[in-house]
Amino acid sequence: MAKINVTIWNEFRHEKEHEGIRKIYPEGIHGAIAKGIAADDLNIRLASLDEPEHGLTDEVINSTDVMIWWGHCAHSEVRDDIVAKVHKRVLEGMGLIVLHSGHFSKIFRAVTGTSCSLKWREAGEKERLWNIAPFHPITQGIGEYFELEHEEMYGERFDIPQDGQLIFVSWFEGGNVFRSGVTFERGYGKVFYFQPGHESYPNFYNENVLKVIGNAVRWARPVFFREMSAPCYPALEEIRSVDPNAIKAGVMQNADGSNK
Repeated sequence: MAKINVTIWNEFRHEKEHEGIRKIYPEGIHGAIAKGIAADDLNIRLASLDEPEHGLTDEVINSTDVMIWWGHCAHSEVRDDIVAKVHKRVLEGMGLIVLHSGHFSKIFRAVTGTSCSLKWREAGEKERLWNIAPFHPITQGIGEYFELEHEEMYGERFDIPQDGQLIFVSWFEGGNVFRSGVTFERGYGKVFYFQPGHESYPNFYNENVLKVIGNAVRWARPVFFREMSAPCYPALEEIRSVDPNAIKAGVMQNADGSNK
């Protein structure tokens, strides 16, 4: 089987601007994830905000099977035209994994169609993630729950669509709960949101976090790529009840079937 082409996109600002964060992730959050999920069946490349076209050229987008996205302080700087291209590719079959503060990214709000707002608190408290879908491919190798010693609290209400499949629910030491692992299907693509990963804590070295991300990459691998379209479809059987006087309100067509 061909390798899965994975693009890990990271805003890559905190690691440049804050010495404490650079010590945690000297090669960037995207570099830590890349090393942590590296495997023979994955072909991984990195991209970041300050590269030309944010590192997401047409060639990169169109050759990516699964994209992992981390962003935080510069969501507004991501070009709308590039977000539109990524969104289109998701609808055509590309997998998308959105991590932590990527919940407010343009691409996640585009694929969900909601504000993706939530409560938050940065107190470095313990988080316990409950695996409530042990049958799901993303949760394989994960026990009933796992804990992170320190993490930023994300709490309900999380404004995401109700069609998502919930696979992780988190409890935080301060008392809040959160839907911390949710999958969606959009067009022909699969989307997974996973909450852990605040830049101030080394949770992208945690074996369970990396296991979940690696599993998600393989789950989100496209079955095929297909352009989304709305064709005028020919009848498969003879239609005997056509009204010859009916007014057609749709797109007008030429005699050869092409649109006018």
